[in-house]
Amino acid sequence: MFIRLVPLAGLLAAALLVAPASAQTLYKSITPDGRVVYSDKPPADAVKTEKKQMDTSKQGVVPPSDREKTALKKIQSERKAAESAQDRLRRAEIAVHDAEVAQSMGKEPQANERLGTVSGNQRLTDGYWERQKKLEDAVAKARSNLEKVRAGK
Repeated sequence: MFIRLVPLAGLLAAALLVAPASAQTLYKSITPDGRVVYSDKPPADAVKTEKKQMDTSKQGVVPPSDREKTALKKIQSERKAAESAQDRLRRAEIAVHDAEVAQSMGKEPQANERLGTVSGNQRLTDGYWERQKKLEDAVAKARSNLEKVRAGK
């Protein structure tokens, strides 16, 4: 068993040594059905083939120029402004939803918000109506805030 693995390991090592040399040329080919294929050899049925020579120099990574740094900072600040505007809009939409849910769940009178009458019926207390007013005001305030955010204010 060990004897069979040695030639396989040698073959694998030889393939790894040859791979970097063949990886220096890249072909971008378009097949008859329109697919783009990248490979180290151009396909025979390719409609169009472009040969790309890979840069294997030892130059390494070049630091960005001042112009590139300025452009990158501008792009990052624009992206941050757009994201923060989207975040503000989303938070305002959630606030409207939460206020509407609280209002709909607050319709039911709480235990201390009913009073019995002489005739045996019940009526709602002023506390109930004050709570309803607060819930309505919260919804109106949330909707107003949402409209301000949408208007960009």
